[in-house]
Amino acid sequence: MLAVVGLHEPAQPALGTAFHRELVVGATTRGMQLGFKVEEFTVGQAGLTVPRLDSILQSRGIHGVIILPEWNIPDWSRFDWLHYAGIYTDYNIERPALHCVCCDHYRSMTGALARLTALGYQRPGLFLQQHQDQRLQNRFSAAFNGFKLPAPRVPPLIVEELQRDEFNAWFRKFQPDIVLGHYTYILDWMEECGAQVPSTHGFVCLNELYKTRPCAGLDQQPREIGARSAELVIAQLQRNERGIPHWPTTTTIPARWVEGPTVRSAA
Repeated sequence: MLAVVGLHEPAQPALGTAFHRELVVGATTRGMQLGFKVEEFTVGQAGLTVPRLDSILQSRGIHGVIILPEWNIPDWSRFDWLHYAGIYTDYNIERPALHCVCCDHYRSMTGALARLTALGYQRPGLFLQQHQDQRLQNRFSAAFNGFKLPAPRVPPLIVEELQRDEFNAWFRKFQPDIVLGHYTYILDWMEECGAQVPSTHGFVCLNELYKTRPCAGLDQQPREIGARSAELVIAQLQRNERGIPHWPTTTTIPARWVEGPTVRSAA
């Protein structure tokens, strides 16, 4: 048995649950292939606390734990890790520092920019919510700022909450020829500013699960992340490795490019 554990967070965007579902599917499928059944738990629902979960897992003899990404800084220090092998399916976990499996956001951004500049785009613009960028340790914005572009760089729009007026002012002032971001409703705002996608401008969705209309984007491969997490936690159990790792490692999986009608074709 393996446990996939999430935390009920009202602040978590609803779209984040789709990513969680895909992670669970990947972990469940790969776990079954390796002879393990996966059971899901959500701390904060139906009176389930961390100590209560700890006692449930110990009573059922479950020693492999996969923790789903959290919107805020995760804290699982009250868990009795002496009994468990654990994997966190995101970047930043320090309480305690566990092995992690996650998307390679830096490499995924540079790969997308290389593809777009090869298609002739010269002034890509990036918009992000500040909390989104911070919880990824600024990997998207760092990759964007570090990539060598053929034209003067458009400063990223990184704000706490995306607002139509603020985006439109940024778009009109800096005139990016393609925009990268998580939310496809930005396409409506671009069109308000005179953009004609894809003839005059382009758009790339940074997470395929977030799109609400057809567009090019990045598949961050949550099923692959879930599958690799199951593999790694099972390997720890087979080596009889439990507890907080002395040297925690991070395994990254690059996103897969998905073609779409919001980016000009190679022809």
